[in-house]
Amino acid sequence: MTVKVRFAPSPTGPLHIGGARTVLFNWLFAKRNNGVFVLRSEDTDIERSSEKWERDIADSLRWLGMDWDEGLEVGGPNGPYRQTERLEIYKEYLSRLWLGGHVYYCFCTPEELEQDREEAMARGDNPVYSGRCRNLTPAQVEEKLQAGLKPVIRFKVPKETEIVFDDIIRGQVSFQSQDVGDFIIFKSDGIPTYNYAVVIDDITMGITHIIRANEHLVNTPRQVLIYQALGESMPEFGHVSVVLDTSGRKMSKRMGDMSVGKYARQGYLPEAVVNFMALLGWSPEDNTEIMSKEDLIKAFDLSRVSKSPGIFDAQKLDWMNNQYIRASDLDILADMAVPFLKAQSLTGFSREWLKYLLAVVRDELHCLAQVPDFAKEFLADTVQVQPEALPPLQWETTPLVLNEFMARLTALPNTADFTERQQQIQVLLKQLNKDMKSRDGISGKAVYMPVRAALTGTVSGQELHYTLPLLGIERAVARIKSSRQQAGI
Repeated sequence: MTVKVRFAPSPTGPLHIGGARTVLFNWLFAKRNNGVFVLRSEDTDIERSSEKWERDIADSLRWLGMDWDEGLEVGGPNGPYRQTERLEIYKEYLSRLWLGGHVYYCFCTPEELEQDREEAMARGDNPVYSGRCRNLTPAQVEEKLQAGLKPVIRFKVPKETEIVFDDIIRGQVSFQSQDVGDFIIFKSDGIPTYNYAVVIDDITMGITHIIRANEHLVNTPRQVLIYQALGESMPEFGHVSVVLDTSGRKMSKRMGDMSVGKYARQGYLPEAVVNFMALLGWSPEDNTEIMSKEDLIKAFDLSRVSKSPGIFDAQKLDWMNNQYIRASDLDILADMAVPFLKAQSLTGFSREWLKYLLAVVRDELHCLAQVPDFAKEFLADTVQVQPEALPPLQWETTPLVLNEFMARLTALPNTADFTERQQQIQVLLKQLNKDMKSRDGISGKAVYMPVRAALTGTVSGQELHYTLPLLGIERAVARIKSSRQQAGI
């Protein structure tokens, strides 16, 4: 048997991290078992569904590197892959349910349903459908149809029946039929409901495993009953825990700040996001944290999926993304950083300058959207001297130190190689300290702190020989002059 799984989102909002984690588990399971992954669209919520969100979901999956073998945009033998384009298929299977006596017309008004609901709750019963229309005679049904009433179609749930199925993750699960009640499978406008359409889709597409969020567990008994009524074999179900934010709220597709698109727009690396999501409710046997897609595919096992909710920790994602940034090729990082720089109209630097900038600052990056801030820091001709940096600039020996430093800096031989420039400046600073100590009795902090304060406006930060090549000689001199003016020296 070929393993076949699916992701069938309702295109009513962006793909959020919780939904993407469910996709990832399906994708990993398919890849691990040399199976097939299907993407389709449950767009029967006509008012809220849109092509915009369908495209967003597909684009987000592509950005994450999760390709699909069949479905939207790629086609396949079991299309169409949008529910609104499959109405004839749903009607065909509905005829089988009519022939088997498993469905009936329901003409109840909203007022009657609300009355039944209130009475059931008053008795302490579950507010399921009372069955008002379950035993209407053919003549009564015809009379109501002739009167122009538009019915829904309900599934006739067997009475006093235990509905049992095995869940890959949660073990055996059972429901009592009286807690389910006769449920609607077709609305009065002729559009099928989720619980019906999803079963027909899974049957006709040959889905073997349904891996989805635990919130769908309550839907499963209805779907099991439809499989049984049609005489179709059931797929295996696996209900994974939901993903909560750090405050304990369930993550929703309408929480735009948790969407996959947000992380793409902020310059997170897709490999890091995939790695992070995989560990939301699953862990490998050796508890490794940094794992490539290939590692994840080899290690993924549904038996290690936790029953407890996964917790989305933004700080953990930032840490993990930084690990990937540190390990990434500088050319790839530069390609990813360019759009962020262009968006802020930052120009006038070479690609080699950008690659060197990334090499210098990437230990501090948790996303590439931060790159423009670092670029601005080194592209500015002046700096604002911070209060703590004023004292070193006003030491008696500081003018002598800065004059000597500028003289040696401007005398450096020209080079376009940033690594070579870094080495030149490292030698310059060491020699400056050595010479001023022997000649003027000035060394250590008295040399380095004024230079740093004049160049950066602060007294802390990375080693100057790393950052000075990003400034260049002219900009460095301009900064020193500006800082001296601010300090009154």
